[in-house]
Amino acid sequence: MAYVPLLTVLLPQRIAELQGHEDVAALAQVSFLGAAMASLANIGVGMLTDRARMRRPFIVTGLVASNVLLLMVGRAESVTQIIALVMVWQVALNLMLSPLMAWAGDCFPDEQKGLLGGALALSPALGALAGSLVTFAGLVEPEARLALVALLVSALVLPAVLMGKARAQAALVAPVAAPGEPLPLRQRVVLRMWAARLLVQVAEGGMFAFLLYWLRSLSPGYPENGAANIFSLVLVGAVPLSLLLGRWSDRHGKPLVPLVAAALLCACGMLVMAAAASLPYAIAGYVLFGLAAAVFLALHSGQILRVLPAPQHRGRDLGLFNLTNTVPGMVMPWLTVLLVPQFGYAALFVLFAVLALGSAGLLAGSIRRGE
Repeated sequence: MAYVPLLTVLLPQRIAELQGHEDVAALAQVSFLGAAMASLANIGVGMLTDRARMRRPFIVTGLVASNVLLLMVGRAESVTQIIALVMVWQVALNLMLSPLMAWAGDCFPDEQKGLLGGALALSPALGALAGSLVTFAGLVEPEARLALVALLVSALVLPAVLMGKARAQAALVAPVAAPGEPLPLRQRVVLRMWAARLLVQVAEGGMFAFLLYWLRSLSPGYPENGAANIFSLVLVGAVPLSLLLGRWSDRHGKPLVPLVAAALLCACGMLVMAAAASLPYAIAGYVLFGLAAAVFLALHSGQILRVLPAPQHRGRDLGLFNLTNTVPGMVMPWLTVLLVPQFGYAALFVLFAVLALGSAGLLAGSIRRGE
């Protein structure tokens, strides 16, 4: 909720108000620089919270600072001011988000990581619903929308901060000595999981940016709210699936099996989309892909916390994993613009399917090795 309504709806609207028209170049610049700042801030803040051996003070500071900066974005008087404010806001936002995720690793034992991942599927769904809520006609005045976002974020974050004291488990935060072998088993698992998430995120990021354009290439005049509704329904539908599969993986001690299955279904959805010649098949393919990708990313987030090798560096390591979220968002829109005009959307989807298959192969290899 802290960033989806701003980055997907409210920020483009504010830039259009200032420029007098939709300025794609300005929006792309804000998005790129903001994502770059978020990448660096997440790692840096993670290192700070590891060294301080505390999470809650950073979360509260980040919550207050990000809310204040969010309101300032709404009062910016130029695109230059917006760029500067969004970059600083990304630092404040990650001052809250980075220790929140690391704190989950401090509190949830390995046998509950699947359920935790399933619960994390709520995040993108609630973010999308928040974007719809704050822009719902007649609900709130345009100038008060960012204030409503700040209120929603505070209502969700503060209860955890106030009631989560002493929830960290000693066994989960105890420092682990550096292993002697050059690339120990757990580090190899971490590298495979990092690469597997990156491959799926590239495909997911490309579809997030160009879903509407692709649907309109099949059905000219396809409405904007149609694409937004499909996107929201997919994210909401992924929540119960993620919870069920996460709980199943905990009970059966098979944390990577749902991830492999989800990556394979991502590839199947992409291949259906590549072959689709009509709107119903196209939407069916996207729904399959979108559900599988949302489940994969949610469950993967929980399992990351299970495999990270050193609790004393959990915040820093999660920051490095966060690069799999931010880097595709910076790269994929430009790659899509270069690829689609020459080869079409079908070629792009086949490429994404190959990436998803590669992700499944990496994780299946870890299962075979008993990792």
